[in-house]
Amino acid sequence: MSRFLDRSAVLIAACLLAGGALAAPVDDAVSGLQREWETIRYQTAATQQAERYEALAAKAHQVVETYPDRAEPLIWNGIIVSTLAGAKGGLGALSLAKDAKSMYEQALKLRPDALDGSAYNSLAVLYYKVPSWPLGFGDKGKAKELLDKAVAINPKGIDVNYFYGEYLVETGKPADAVPYLERALAAPARPGREVADAGRRQEAKALLEKVRTQVASR
Repeated sequence: MSRFLDRSAVLIAACLLAGGALAAPVDDAVSGLQREWETIRYQTAATQQAERYEALAAKAHQVVETYPDRAEPLIWNGIIVSTLAGAKGGLGALSLAKDAKSMYEQALKLRPDALDGSAYNSLAVLYYKVPSWPLGFGDKGKAKELLDKAVAINPKGIDVNYFYGEYLVETGKPADAVPYLERALAAPARPGREVADAGRRQEAKALLEKVRTQVASR
């Protein structure tokens, strides 16, 4: 019996190692998308961003096709496409936003807690930024539901707290946004995400200063 258990343990360990080896390529691919997005978002001139995002969106689509059962590529594809929508603006932006929405929804079906609940957070941003019916699918109430789910999964996260704060500012509740923006500034550093963390902290700091001025003037 002991020999059988020892052999089983070895087999289980081998399977776990094999699973890790299989997971590595998708993780590497997602990390590559993430790093390139950060470079475009925070270190590239605004006039060049749309073209770079379009090329990156094509790469992200290939990663999604290669790993169709993984939520992470879908989330990053959605982030890239939704950021492209913001960079391009105009009539095509809504179509891109709808594409990103579909990607987040697919990711949530596969694994809601992937990337610390980023699909909830990113989908919420679309719901509070896109115009409401009849122009678009925007829905401030739905955005809050999604943000609540995201912050429940990752309460100390820099992104979810920043966007919750931004949501509250955009819905006329600047005083309520203050603690979220403060949490965003105090969020723990993410290994390998130094560029994104620095950029997001700048955004959170600027929005917090604006909010405090608004609150003080009331």
